[in-house]
Amino acid sequence: MKKKLLNLTNMYLIGDIGNTEVKIFLFNENYIKVKKIMFKTKFISNNYLKKKLNFIKNNNIQNSLFSSVVPYAYNQIKNFLKLRFNIKCNELKNMNFSKLVKLKANRLQVGSDRIANAISVIDNKNNFIVVDFGTATTFDVIVKNTYYGGVIAPGVSLSLNTLIKKASLIPSINLSKVSKVVGTNTKLAVKSGFYWGYLGLIDNIIFMIKKQTKKPFKLIFTGGFAYMFKNLKKNKPIIKKDLTIHGLLKVIETNN
Repeated sequence: MKKKLLNLTNMYLIGDIGNTEVKIFLFNENYIKVKKIMFKTKFISNNYLKKKLNFIKNNNIQNSLFSSVVPYAYNQIKNFLKLRFNIKCNELKNMNFSKLVKLKANRLQVGSDRIANAISVIDNKNNFIVVDFGTATTFDVIVKNTYYGGVIAPGVSLSLNTLIKKASLIPSINLSKVSKVVGTNTKLAVKSGFYWGYLGLIDNIIFMIKKQTKKPFKLIFTGGFAYMFKNLKKNKPIIKKDLTIHGLLKVIETNN
């Protein structure tokens, strides 16, 4: 992203509100990160936001842009920022981003985080598959400058937590890579199922996307489990952190 040499007293507040977690970044006008905070979506309340967003009071926020898949959480944050700091929030779905990406999918049914991810990677030359390891594991297909649609599979953590809750004899487990498929105890068996199972799921969905579209793709991974599942047998991904945030910054740059 190109740098802008402007007055550094003005700031941009950028947020990504997910089903599990909220990420909020403060950038200066050179698009250099000044602050990053993360907190749980389920805990959002005015008192909670007072503690988490207290840093805003000493900054001059020029523009604020969010992606959100949780409407009630976005509305609470938007109202809080307006009443406490007189900051007007914008949500990506309500912005004009037609110069950055064209949508072939239903705009009303594509999460704004997925649109931001597409905007982040688009270079008008290459095709991309973006795999985002969040509450859901999503696959988004971008051909040149057009978002074609995607695939939504169960998220890794969500699936594991559901299994632990529903199966009395499954203990709490922290997932990690495993070298052997056959586990010799319950924990190793579950780790194997999730690690090798998701590797197979990811490889196969990418194969099917390529087969359907008959196009080559660059593969981008983002989200919490991106590093764990990077060793695919048939595909070599590039891992990019905070992909959604950088897509939102592109939108702000274009609209300024």
